[in-house]
Amino acid sequence: MLRTLFVSLLIAPLLALPGLAAAAPGIQNVNALRAVVEQFLLTQTAGLPGEVSVKVGAVDARTALASCPAPEAFLQPGARAWGKTTVGVRCTAPSNWTIYVQAQVNVKAEYVAAAVPLAQGQPVEQGQLMLVKGDIAAMPNGIITDMAQAIGRTPTVSLAAGTPLRLDLLRSKPVVQQNQAVRLVLNGNGFSVSSEGRAIGTAGEGQVVQVRTATGTVVSGTAKAGGMVEVAF
Repeated sequence: MLRTLFVSLLIAPLLALPGLAAAAPGIQNVNALRAVVEQFLLTQTAGLPGEVSVKVGAVDARTALASCPAPEAFLQPGARAWGKTTVGVRCTAPSNWTIYVQAQVNVKAEYVAAAVPLAQGQPVEQGQLMLVKGDIAAMPNGIITDMAQAIGRTPTVSLAAGTPLRLDLLRSKPVVQQNQAVRLVLNGNGFSVSSEGRAIGTAGEGQVVQVRTATGTVVSGTAKAGGMVEVAF
């Protein structure tokens, strides 16, 4: 009897230490939630170039949540799945609860930077570009990782050598020039009509441009390669 009491008194303090005690019946294992967050972030970043690493922050071991068979991770509106981020984890059954877990996601990859100063309005050539390796998760959205995305585009502002290139810093190569004769294609439900017109402005592929038809009517359409403007009805 005395020996049993002594052993109980000896191990009781150890079981109270974080990480050594198993989760009590009906209480959620918080370490399992960290694993849910890690897998969620790896899935969200699977399409990014380069090497992805995820570090999930600690969850207070004293957090007492009802056990959940299928906790679901999610991002709040506008949040990114890379860089320093916060991931929500919720349970809807049999209990209803939500917690938030901090994480750091790094993405080491090559990105495109200016090898020389780039002048505003001048088309970018391949020899003016270089690839640099770094953490693109720490950079703004739209960072360019493929030189083909930059070649032929024109900077919206002058850029110093070494500047990482982003899509919002470059204007698409024009496929329709101002005053150019274009083929106007009108697409509708079950029909397609083609006519001639003249572009009022300059536009890159996918941009909206106005066209004056032979009758003098002005319509807006989407610029396409080959001097074509598509109008949907």
